[in-house]
Amino acid sequence: MTPGMRVAGAWSWRILVVLGVVGVLVFLVMQLRAVVIPVFVGVLLAALMNPLVDWLHRRKVPRVLAVVAAALTLIAVVGGLGYLVATQVSRGAEDLRDRSLTAYTDFQKFLLDSPLHVTSQQFQELLDQAGAYAEANWQSLLGGVVSFGSGLTTFLSGLLLALFTLLLVLYDGRNIGNWLVRLFPRRARDAVHGATRAGWTSVSGFVRAQILVATVDAVGIGLGAAILGLPLAIPIAVLVFLGSFIPFFGAIITGALAVFIALVYLGLWPAVIMLIIVLGVQQLEGHVLQPLIMGNAVKVHPLAVVLAVVTGTMLAGIAGALFAVPIVAALNSMITYIASGRWRHQSAELPTPTAETRPELGRS
Repeated sequence: MTPGMRVAGAWSWRILVVLGVVGVLVFLVMQLRAVVIPVFVGVLLAALMNPLVDWLHRRKVPRVLAVVAAALTLIAVVGGLGYLVATQVSRGAEDLRDRSLTAYTDFQKFLLDSPLHVTSQQFQELLDQAGAYAEANWQSLLGGVVSFGSGLTTFLSGLLLALFTLLLVLYDGRNIGNWLVRLFPRRARDAVHGATRAGWTSVSGFVRAQILVATVDAVGIGLGAAILGLPLAIPIAVLVFLGSFIPFFGAIITGALAVFIALVYLGLWPAVIMLIIVLGVQQLEGHVLQPLIMGNAVKVHPLAVVLAVVTGTMLAGIAGALFAVPIVAALNSMITYIASGRWRHQSAELPTPTAETRPELGRS
């Protein structure tokens, strides 16, 4: 056997082993998604709230109280936004329904009078085909979210698990990380310890940058809707904010919703203006905010982001699209750190949890 074949064979079985391990991990995650999804949500929220906890702790607030204050702040913000959206939607739901029916009738008449001469029966057949396609693919599109929220009990248990994970990571994150590192052989602890810190820093940067990008999207599109006089400008802004956390798909869905509401309430040309506003904000995000803010935080090539989002969507639906980018960002930082060899200059001894070190737990 030639040297080239020996090298190719050696690398081939190693690659197959790595792919096999990755496949087993993906399979286990899919089987345990009712647990994995809330844990991932809790970790992302902890990465978001950790700076607030550290800020309070540096001002002599006990860490327990700082964690509780951060959690209550998060609950108050989410609850307030939910209440605001619910009240706004409930007030305009009936009017939106009536206007949608009117717009539907007008659109049918437009198609019939157009050169296409689409009759009501032909239009209904197209709608039936689209509905059949959506029904056949909705489970694959929603993925883990549907199974996760299939029952009230499962949803509440997942919510409690996410909150429990959030509190533990905020309070005892560093000791949790050190415990995980100690599961590895002593010779590997330097690399694993430094890699986990690099991965956590990358995830924290992603969450903070995504919050800023989502806020700019929501403010831009929400202000545009308010200037046009849309009655549901606040719910639109909140939905845009939440949708921005799902790369590509979230922006498309929430932008289309804003244009649809403008079309129903105000007509064709205001809808065109709303479309221009949505496209303008998304162009600002894609060509200015993403390269300057998200690019520095994540340090992942856009092609890798696209592939990660598509793969995550295929494997776990919306949940996979949501977690794909932070997972890829963390893996990229961890692999880059290990490959750099910086871990060789670190001490293998990890700090033992004590009363003196506990106040620093959870810091990135």
